[in-house]
Amino acid sequence: MDRSQIIVFAILALALVLFAWGKYRHDIVALITLTAVVVAGLVTPTEAFAGFGHPAVITVAAVLIISHALKLAGVVDMLASKLAPFTGNQIMHIISLTGVVTVASAFMNNVGALALMLPVALATAAEQNRSPAILLMPLAFGSILGGMTTMIGTPPNIIIAQYRADMGGEPFQMFDFSGVGFPVALIGVLFVAFVGWRLIPKERLKRNAAAQLFEISEYLCEVKAHDETRCLGIAIGDVEQLNVEGIEVIGYARGTGRAGPVSRHHQIEANDVLILRADPATLQSTLDELKLELITSKSDALEHLKAGDLEMIEGVVQPDSQLEGRGLAYLHRLTGHTVNVVAMARQSSEPVRRRLRRQVFRAGDIILLEGEREALDASLNTLSLIPLASRSLDLGKEKKVWLALAIFAGAIAIGVIGWFPLTVTFIGAVVVYVMLGILPVREMYDNVDWPVIVLLGAMIPVGRALETTGATDLIANNIVGMTSGLAPWIVLALVLVVTMFLSDIINNAATALVMAPISVGIASQLGVNPDSFLMAVAVGASCAFLTPIGHQSNTLVMGPGGYAFTDYWRMGLPLEIVITVIGVAMILVFWPLTG
Repeated sequence: MDRSQIIVFAILALALVLFAWGKYRHDIVALITLTAVVVAGLVTPTEAFAGFGHPAVITVAAVLIISHALKLAGVVDMLASKLAPFTGNQIMHIISLTGVVTVASAFMNNVGALALMLPVALATAAEQNRSPAILLMPLAFGSILGGMTTMIGTPPNIIIAQYRADMGGEPFQMFDFSGVGFPVALIGVLFVAFVGWRLIPKERLKRNAAAQLFEISEYLCEVKAHDETRCLGIAIGDVEQLNVEGIEVIGYARGTGRAGPVSRHHQIEANDVLILRADPATLQSTLDELKLELITSKSDALEHLKAGDLEMIEGVVQPDSQLEGRGLAYLHRLTGHTVNVVAMARQSSEPVRRRLRRQVFRAGDIILLEGEREALDASLNTLSLIPLASRSLDLGKEKKVWLALAIFAGAIAIGVIGWFPLTVTFIGAVVVYVMLGILPVREMYDNVDWPVIVLLGAMIPVGRALETTGATDLIANNIVGMTSGLAPWIVLALVLVVTMFLSDIINNAATALVMAPISVGIASQLGVNPDSFLMAVAVGASCAFLTPIGHQSNTLVMGPGGYAFTDYWRMGLPLEIVITVIGVAMILVFWPLTG
């Protein structure tokens, strides 16, 4: 191992640690890694920015824009409206919702498809009096499974397709992934519908859906004691003896001060601020009983309104929302001070003890907002929140559904025929959407996942540094040496499993960028078809079912489903085993090792 290989391995190890740690967002980690390889002299300053013009990066951005256009046109909304007849039976309910999001995710951004289907799942669960937990994890897993079936379904597939072209071969085409991806997705959907949901802890499945829409048991809110409060002079530990239900005191503060750790012996005094974990459905009656004042993030713009003019609505913070990493002050600025934040909920193993105004929002947090209906509807869009309550919003103009689909199908057809690369045809589709008014110019870049774009652009030169230093060949040689004597298909399965494991803890696009050259090196050492190993990486990188952090879809349903961190592996681990068996078998059929 020479000096350049030692350096690139050290940089890559640091990157993997930072990705898994999660303290810094994946695009920041990618930029740190890119800077390191440039400073180390492994990549020239000119080459450092070549990744941002790479066709894979342009394709991912174009797919995200097209995905937004399809949402505005009402494509997924139209599909969702046809589901009502299938929700009576529980198994059919799961299959119909998961099936729609799986199909939609094959042709649009899977997080976008999930975001549209999430309120539908919650509403239909309430109508059938079912727990959202039965539906939401299968829904999230379906959105991930759907991405495996086409070239544009997920960033790893786009990366693998373009990497094949970078090797000097023809890039994979639109449906080249379908031979492996479709059986995997189909069996995966059937697994979660018939078996997987039964593996979710029973306490999650017992929650009433209609109540859970407004009764998040882990809500954080603040109340203030005053001179007439009933519990003055009572120790915090004795509050539960006052015949009140649905609240837990988890901290307190004095006046406008910081929150302190709760002491069960602290006697409540006037002007104390109590931090509660409470159920909104019973909160008001409890406050009336104890004569406590609910503290919201007061906005001067709402002071003139009467209580009857204000409504409340719940929303989930989407991954990469503008709110991620921001606090209440930013929320107020973004909404023009037209809404109050009443409470928030976070499904996490760590307790939420800080004052509400000092909280930093994360993806998956549920926020309870108060304001006028028009302001609430506007804020949901501005803040990139997925509503958990029914509302009157125009999710798309149905009269343009078929036009939007025709344009998209035309772009795919031109790319498949080979007249122009898909990158060019997708850019053309975006232009047509704008010209026909399906996609407003002002919203053209709103749904581009810029952190993912930066991640791809920064990590592509890092992947090339692995190859130019001979690091990928070194890794491949060692893996082949350790598996000496094993059949090539077992090594193929090992590559898929390793890729799957990495994707559960770091970004799937980063996983594909790292594993693609390694897998080709292994295939070269074994003297077998490199396409087989690239397909294994594509399948493995798309599978992130063990943790809520492995994929944005998993994060998105954590709060609304009431899931704990450890709930995911219960369904995810057997699903990944099933995918490994089916995936390897299908790769050997459609991309044989001797091909």
